[in-house]
Amino acid sequence: MNKFNLIFYICLSLLAFSCEDSAHKHEDEVHTKEEVEIFYTCSMHPQIKESHPGKCPICGMGLTKIEKEIDPIESGEDMPKDGESQKDKPPYYCQDDPTVRSLAPGECPLDGTPLIKEEPSRAVIGRVKLRKSQVSHFKADIFKVTPMKMRKEIRLLGTVMKSERRQSNIPAQVPGRVEDVFIQSTGALIKKGDPILKLYSPKLLTTGEEYLIARKNYLNHSKNSQFKDLYSQARERLKLWGILDKQLKAWEKKGEIPREIVIYSNVTGIVEKKNAVVGKYFNEGSSFFDLVDLSKVWVELDVYEHDAGLIQNGQSVIMEFNSYPGEVWEGQIDFISPVLDELSRTLKVRTTLTNDKGKLKPGMAANAVVEIKLEGMPLVIPRSAVIDTGKRKIVWLKTGEIRYQAVEVQTGFESSGHVEIKSGLKEGEEVVIQGNFLLDAQAELFGGYDGEDDAR
Repeated sequence: MNKFNLIFYICLSLLAFSCEDSAHKHEDEVHTKEEVEIFYTCSMHPQIKESHPGKCPICGMGLTKIEKEIDPIESGEDMPKDGESQKDKPPYYCQDDPTVRSLAPGECPLDGTPLIKEEPSRAVIGRVKLRKSQVSHFKADIFKVTPMKMRKEIRLLGTVMKSERRQSNIPAQVPGRVEDVFIQSTGALIKKGDPILKLYSPKLLTTGEEYLIARKNYLNHSKNSQFKDLYSQARERLKLWGILDKQLKAWEKKGEIPREIVIYSNVTGIVEKKNAVVGKYFNEGSSFFDLVDLSKVWVELDVYEHDAGLIQNGQSVIMEFNSYPGEVWEGQIDFISPVLDELSRTLKVRTTLTNDKGKLKPGMAANAVVEIKLEGMPLVIPRSAVIDTGKRKIVWLKTGEIRYQAVEVQTGFESSGHVEIKSGLKEGEEVVIQGNFLLDAQAELFGGYDGEDDAR
């Protein structure tokens, strides 16, 4: 009896397994019939779709068999309703009655409350559903969209320049001929009060003699205001022409004016151009020497166009120079060019550095860093999550265990591997940061993104 029962149970189990296996096979057949689309396409020309194997009519390559699972959910999701166009709707509406709309911000005509701006609806431009055979091979890294305080370091290259504010010259105050020059070459340092040349000037000699006569008359008639005024005027005229008090005292002591009068420098600087040579005649206002003062220098920096909007006057700049490795200079941006260079696509900015020791020479190369703290807490995602097609930027979202959607985003500034999201994503959404290019390839294989022809 026990043996008979054992045989009976074995037969019953085999029959149940057979039925179950048959049911599974039937279910797979139905699943294949209803959820899998089979077609043949060319790997070089994915727009070719044939129902049977063969060769590509364009390049002659053999067609590849494609099995595409049909997603019943993809039936117009996230698409605007018939007759509706988001672009045609005025963007502002009344809170109590959304049918009352306006093209510009303002107050609701019904109750005077501020109009609310409607956020544009997000269009899904691509979808991918992983097949069962792909799930075990595809591992996507996910990042949740999150707000973050962004900091950005802008690295710049620059050059030391002479400060135009520190350029000067030693002009001829009266016409005359150079009889001797004490400064022999360019690059020489001239300090204020140094003798620079001897000048023969009939006008200066005549005025000097008039000064001695006016002084003598003043000393003899000190109570006469007219003699006093003449003396004061002659003395003031000579001082305006660069004659020093010690020269006037020497003339007064000798009682005569030397034929060749020494001219002294009224400024400090390095000779950039030497115009004075023996025998050369100079008119009033002509420059004996062109000078530059390098105690303060400019460092001109090039800012690339995509960073130009972040630069402002007063921002701190940290600089190093190739000639002095390890030494750091700090300055502040004090000038921003109003014009962008069309050839280099850079914006010129400038900082001024103190150079009392003369270490910085015009022409030296500088490496600079400007650290900027961006305002607010914008939404950010890793840079690797963004696929830039050249015409638009695409991010893949995880919407289910095996479902992914592609959306177009508008990005802002980048910082430390993260990129600011202006529109297209919401806080907490899960974006694919590794594996998104495989999803992109899958989408391209099955016809590309929606609106791709328009984007191109």
